[in-house]
Amino acid sequence: MSEPSPVEMARSEPPVVHAEGVVKEFLGGDGGVIRILDGVSLTVRRGEMVAVVGASGAGKSTLLHVLGALERPSAGRIELGGQSVGGLDDEAVARLRNRAVGFVFQFHHLLREFSALENVMMPLRIAGVADGIARQRAEQLLERVGLSARRHHRPGAMSGGEQQRTAVARALAAEPALLLADEPSGNLDLRNAERLHDLFAELAQDLSLGLVVVTHNQSLAARADRALSLEGGRLVETNGLGLES
Repeated sequence: MSEPSPVEMARSEPPVVHAEGVVKEFLGGDGGVIRILDGVSLTVRRGEMVAVVGASGAGKSTLLHVLGALERPSAGRIELGGQSVGGLDDEAVARLRNRAVGFVFQFHHLLREFSALENVMMPLRIAGVADGIARQRAEQLLERVGLSARRHHRPGAMSGGEQQRTAVARALAAEPALLLADEPSGNLDLRNAERLHDLFAELAQDLSLGLVVVTHNQSLAARADRALSLEGGRLVETNGLGLES
């Protein structure tokens, strides 16, 4: 019997994230209820890149926050790696999130007084990983994102693209199964944006990550295995055309 392929192995594992019937509501300024997400369902497996597009204010960032357990849904179910978030207290949710999920935002939020290497090591140090192991892991990740030669530079001495790739390396430090990216190339010029887009597509495959990226960028959405549009609080399939460049 032949060995199972990576795709077959990914399908046999629990999804990195599974959302079912997710509702998210907020109270408006007039005391009325505003429903941002209205029965969203989504399953993402290892090695899969999913792009979420939609108009500004549609709730795309809220969706990422709920998928990554930064916010709890008003109703519905979220599972990370097969584990339901709903029955966990806040401390247990934080442990699960820190282990299973990496985040990349439009603004890199690097610590300016530290080098790229120290920034990538930071999540591991906080988790209590030994310094030598944290350093080795950070060096490997910086090499993977093409920044080995810049590892001792502070953010102020790096380009916008280099800073964002450092933020990607930091998000991967704890070896998460799921990477969530919110408009990651929104502040980059075309050349650096394209390099980052290539990197995301490679990471999903090479590291067997589940990747969900919110974007207005047509080029990035086109690299995804699936493109979904958030419309009226629901996800619908889209061909990715007509996005803002």
